[in-house]
Amino acid sequence: QVQLVESGGGLVQAGGSLRVSCAASGRTFGSYAMAWFRQAPGKEREFVAAINWGGFSTPYAESVKGRFTIARDNAKNTVYLQMNSLKPEDTAVYYCAARQGRVVATTRDKYDYWGQGTQVTVSS
Repeated sequence: QVQLVESGGGLVQAGGSLRVSCAASGRTFGSYAMAWFRQAPGKEREFVAAINWGGFSTPYAESVKGRFTIARDNAKNTVYLQMNSLKPEDTAVYYCAARQGRVVATTRDKYDYWGQGTQVTVSS
């Protein structure tokens, strides 16, 4: 039983920034990879970014590369997604995910735990 809770979503103007957070609680484990996915209305949930336990492996989706930055604080069991230069097409519900083990993955089927999501809306 692992709980992932996202926070920090909201409404921003195009070109603005947001930082969303994901805190893990419950029966947590010492080493696990984490990721962010997002889902827009009528679309499939897609990969955004991931980070391994050590924090040195951070793959990004091409659509967010150079604009988003993922980071983690293992002491706080928290992962962050800093989103800069936001575009209207970034509008979606952002979900935090986790999987046991240190190795990252970029597909939904590889993740075992999911948060409730936090809405990010970018206006033009």
